[in-house]
Amino acid sequence: MISISTLWRVAGGLAAVLLLTPFNTKAQDLLNQLESETTDSLRREYVSATFKGTRVINGHSIETPGKGSLVFLISHRFGTLNSGAYEFFGLDQATIRLGLEYGLTDNLAVGVGRSSLEKTYDGFVKYKAIRQSSGPRPMPISVTLLATSAVSTLKFEPQPERSTTSRFTYTYQALLARKFSPNLSVQLMPTLVHRNYVALRRDQNDVYAIGAAARQKLTKRLALTAEYYYLLPGNTADDYRNSLALGFDIETGGHVFQLHFTNSQGMIEKFFVPQTTGNFFDGDIYFGFNISRAFQLKDSK
Repeated sequence: MISISTLWRVAGGLAAVLLLTPFNTKAQDLLNQLESETTDSLRREYVSATFKGTRVINGHSIETPGKGSLVFLISHRFGTLNSGAYEFFGLDQATIRLGLEYGLTDNLAVGVGRSSLEKTYDGFVKYKAIRQSSGPRPMPISVTLLATSAVSTLKFEPQPERSTTSRFTYTYQALLARKFSPNLSVQLMPTLVHRNYVALRRDQNDVYAIGAAARQKLTKRLALTAEYYYLLPGNTADDYRNSLALGFDIETGGHVFQLHFTNSQGMIEKFFVPQTTGNFFDGDIYFGFNISRAFQLKDSK
């Protein structure tokens, strides 16, 4: 026969279990929540859309097409605004470049293009080496490396025809950018342009420049952009001008429409870094636009 004291002990134990169970459940929920928050705080978050397209204005941005994405880019420049009414303030003249860019991976892209200026073909390889991120071991900037080549196919008659190798120009850039806020992005572009051929002995085969660019978002679909390339001291800097451009990015669904004003006629580094002749503040301003459309050819996963 069970004694009364034994029954009291059993009843006390059951009561303790019933009373402590809610507290144990709440404690476990609290531990799960803390674990989730800790995991989130340890997760690295990468910054995206530092710039909206692969170009700021004339030059490249740090952005690359995503894996399997093909970008078709049309760049167009009219004549200078100070060319007068006879030339319809530059609208009677035009220079155009057509380009294709493809993302081999999310970080690696290749591209080709053709400019009407000097009938130039160009190609490039672009690699996003570092991405700006927050979280553990945050990275304050993004870095993209760019290497381009361009070959002029223009006939030089009646001058002696130039060799194929003398027609090539190469450009190397490190694109360093930071997105300071959802509205403001800034980029620096140390640049080297190597020309296999120069017309005069005083001209430089190697031209060094420092570029700077910025994008300030004004509304959900409109942003102000600016770009400037400073030629480092040398004969090229004495004979030519620094490239300056101002513009607007307009997002319209599947593509980005860029309107801008620049003192550079050419739309690849071979032209606008070492060969800009226009004085922006004297009206040597080329009005133009870039329009890009992306097509997803492969699943990015």
